[in-house]
Amino acid sequence: MAALWIARVDVTDAELYGKYIEVASVVIPEHGGEFIARGGKVVQLEGEGRGRNVVAQFPSVEAAEAAYNDPRYQEAVTWAMAASNRDVMVVETTD
Repeated sequence: MAALWIARVDVTDAELYGKYIEVASVVIPEHGGEFIARGGKVVQLEGEGRGRNVVAQFPSVEAAEAAYNDPRYQEAVTWAMAASNRDVMVVETTD
């Protein structure tokens, strides 16, 4: 089954977060991920929102986890964590 990688982010250091984005923009597609939403308009209907929201579709949960565990991505995660407050999750789809 396919999976969605969902990241909800409040960026606190745009320059450093930009370094993370450069790496993520390469690693995620290398593992079969396709960005389907990336920082566009959000209408928060319930709960607490974040300033930036990203959704990538993967062929499977395992492919999304492989992207996350990629050593290049893990190095970039250290920059993302220093430059933002974020929630990242992978959700299996129902297809």
